[in-house]
Amino acid sequence: MEPLLPAKFIRRKRDGQELGDAEIQEWIKAYTDGTVTDYQMSAFLMAVYFRGMTNTETLAMVKAMMASGEVLTWPGHDLFKVDKHSTGGIGDKTSLILAPIVAAAGLAVPMMSGRGLGHTGGTLDKLESVPGFNTQTTLPEFDRLVRENRMGMIGQTTAICPADRKMYALRDVTGTVESLPLVCASIMSKKLAEGIDGLVLDVKYGNGAFFKDQEKARELGKALKAIGTQYGKKVVVLLTDMNQPLGAFAGNALEIFECHEILKGATRPGARGQDLYADTRALSLELAAQMLQLGRPEMKIEACRAECDRILKSGEALKAFELMLSAQGGRLAELPHAEHRHVVKAPRAGYIHAFETEKIGYLNVALGAGRLKVTDTIDPVSGMEFHAKVGDRIEAGEALVTVYGRDAEKLRAIENDVTAAIHIGEAAPSAKPLILATL
Repeated sequence: MEPLLPAKFIRRKRDGQELGDAEIQEWIKAYTDGTVTDYQMSAFLMAVYFRGMTNTETLAMVKAMMASGEVLTWPGHDLFKVDKHSTGGIGDKTSLILAPIVAAAGLAVPMMSGRGLGHTGGTLDKLESVPGFNTQTTLPEFDRLVRENRMGMIGQTTAICPADRKMYALRDVTGTVESLPLVCASIMSKKLAEGIDGLVLDVKYGNGAFFKDQEKARELGKALKAIGTQYGKKVVVLLTDMNQPLGAFAGNALEIFECHEILKGATRPGARGQDLYADTRALSLELAAQMLQLGRPEMKIEACRAECDRILKSGEALKAFELMLSAQGGRLAELPHAEHRHVVKAPRAGYIHAFETEKIGYLNVALGAGRLKVTDTIDPVSGMEFHAKVGDRIEAGEALVTVYGRDAEKLRAIENDVTAAIHIGEAAPSAKPLILATL
């Protein structure tokens, strides 16, 4: 094979040609070791964004990105190992509830989580809002955590998929997040490198998701499942609605608070008595039940749902969550709180018709809850609280959203943008399911 010439390789993809397995392997290896630069990889990512990849190319990308680092084997671990991955949304905090439920049910949950990407939040950023919580453990320490507690939540180490770690950060700042083959390669290389037996995928669609269209999300879900199946893994895909923020809060410490409250059995009553935690709880329970069934195929899904509900209500999941946090150095009692808050009030009476969810996400990023560029730091206390959901009645002057942060002036300055991103109509809109389909 002729030597790798980056410009020629990029041009071939730019012109829509199919790349071979061996040259994709060489390209990813060269990027990992620094021979290929960030600006060359950026050009390649944009070429893939516009030209796409064949299934063969995507599989080659998964293989190459896995091969860039270690693949976990879990010697001596007898429990079924299962993980969950979400394609991302606003207020998407289910991992922090479902993992302790599934661990309490007797399966192992070795979870490697990511940081915020684009307008969405990342589980790693949420966990790091807990003072002392260590997401950067060694792989032997991760093995010990999972062996002792049946769960662990860590960041992507330099040993696991280092190519993806570099590409993930680059995609976030080069406008190449929403590429189906790049999403597939990123997700599945990491998850397969975890050495898990089963995987539940929460593929989101709607105006707050990376893939807005239901059919595009379905296409992604099928592609992800096909890759996992080809590697001998049990995979289930849920297509879920992200046309509004999930739950009551969006923001790192705020979402930790919501999850802890749900695990304690609390509700969050809205002005009309509705529980603003209901969708977070329902989706977390369904994802947990699907994970449980992968490891206990003899159980019907209804029995898995009942068991997960029992574990949540009994407090067993709360105990597992608090154990996980303390085992990794977290001091939940010291969870930080914002110095300032500003209530955005409804400008008129009516029913909540729609959220411009992606816009809400970027407003949250601007507050400090996410990153506009790779080098940005997260403000753990900033974020938003939503006092009404789509379909809820609201009166003029009632609290619509509360924004939290360290800079009171910044909170007041985004009020008009927040109001403009939430549409209020006269008649109640038709209800839409939170979970569209299971693949």
